[in-house]
Amino acid sequence: MKSLLNVKNLSVHFMLEEITVKAVDRASIEVKENEVLTLIGESGSGKSVLGMAILKLLPSNIKIGGRIDFNGFNLLELPEEKMKDIRGQEIAWVPQNPSSSLNPVLKVGFQIAEPMEVHLGYGRKTAWQKAIDLLRFFDIRPPEKRAKQYPHQYSGGMRQRALVAMGTSTRPKLIIADEPTKGVDATKKIRVIELFRKIRNNHKPSLLIITHDLPFAEKLADRVAVMYCGQVVEVAKAETFFNSPLHPYSKALLESLPSKGLKPIKGLSPSMIDPPKGCRFRPRCDYATDKCFEEPPFNGQVRCWLYA
Repeated sequence: MKSLLNVKNLSVHFMLEEITVKAVDRASIEVKENEVLTLIGESGSGKSVLGMAILKLLPSNIKIGGRIDFNGFNLLELPEEKMKDIRGQEIAWVPQNPSSSLNPVLKVGFQIAEPMEVHLGYGRKTAWQKAIDLLRFFDIRPPEKRAKQYPHQYSGGMRQRALVAMGTSTRPKLIIADEPTKGVDATKKIRVIELFRKIRNNHKPSLLIITHDLPFAEKLADRVAVMYCGQVVEVAKAETFFNSPLHPYSKALLESLPSKGLKPIKGLSPSMIDPPKGCRFRPRCDYATDKCFEEPPFNGQVRCWLYA
């Protein structure tokens, strides 16, 4: 499959008054056309920052390096006006909190229709009807009535689906979804899985799903990328990853699942202000040797001296 998004050696450092937070450090991922890549790892590993960096949605107090190639452009070099077009039309961002992401004083139908007016040039009447069609497609019924309602009149699940409808209204090439199952119970999680399968089958975009929910990732992913302390430590096909992970951190993540014995990862997540020297997982790793005090290379599949 052809590459759509290629993040190369991306670093995102937050420059605070007296400290530097190395939220993302020389991370590389690729998303191919029509594939689902899930970016997994513990909370605080830098996943969401990487996602926001792709869309240049980060605050001004950052130092950023590397490349983000999308559809022939290095996004880091584009002016803001061009990025606005790409954000609205070619890349959709589905944030993790639908309640705070929809405007509380605007009707939901208007919020779904507006991107089609701005980016696709639809007239207001046409965009409104297409917004109703999207509400129907995502099972928000009756769509004609729901389009005229405000976000507070929707349930949490409906707000999430409305947010996805808004994000997909311009038929983007890439959808980035940040923690779509956060705070969702098991029953609603099934609906979220169905929602993303429906998007994939009908709209055929590429999907970058950022999640710490491994069972959810397993249900949807074509490939998996694993982040730890700001770095990508493993990339593999989903079936290979969930059956035979390579990196010791990946193995520990899977062993922490209830279905695998609920064995917690020993130790604490490292500081992103002063990360461990060499391999960042070294202080928690059962396989660590003196060699691990040196920075391990990333061979495109795994960042670990065991496979160097």
